[in-house]
Amino acid sequence: MALSKTTNNRIVWAVRLLLALAFGAAGTAKLAGVPLMIQIFEHIGFGQWFRYVTGLVEVTGAVLLLIPRTGFLGGLLLAATMVCALATHLLIIGGNPGPAALLALLSAFVAHSLRSPYGELARAGERT
Repeated sequence: MALSKTTNNRIVWAVRLLLALAFGAAGTAKLAGVPLMIQIFEHIGFGQWFRYVTGLVEVTGAVLLLIPRTGFLGGLLLAATMVCALATHLLIIGGNPGPAALLALLSAFVAHSLRSPYGELARAGERT
């Protein structure tokens, strides 16, 4: 059973809002220098500048998700960030990679849902 376009839009917006809240909070914690974040980024070993960059990317992605014209870019940016976070959990810091995997999947869902149909049309036009 297929969902109506209105229902699909509501689901995508709900996920966008949820992600914006999650990434906004996580990014703000990194930028504010919450002690746990400082510890985690010390363990990663790239230096505290990387914490600031990651926090800025997360906050920027959260804002992009909330703007209708940039939601795709926000989802794509955050999905890529969470794939890197997943790899960091698996290869460097250990711990539970589940939250990073879930956030990566939800961000990818948003990006996929908001992708532009123009890429498909352009490829179809090349064949004719």
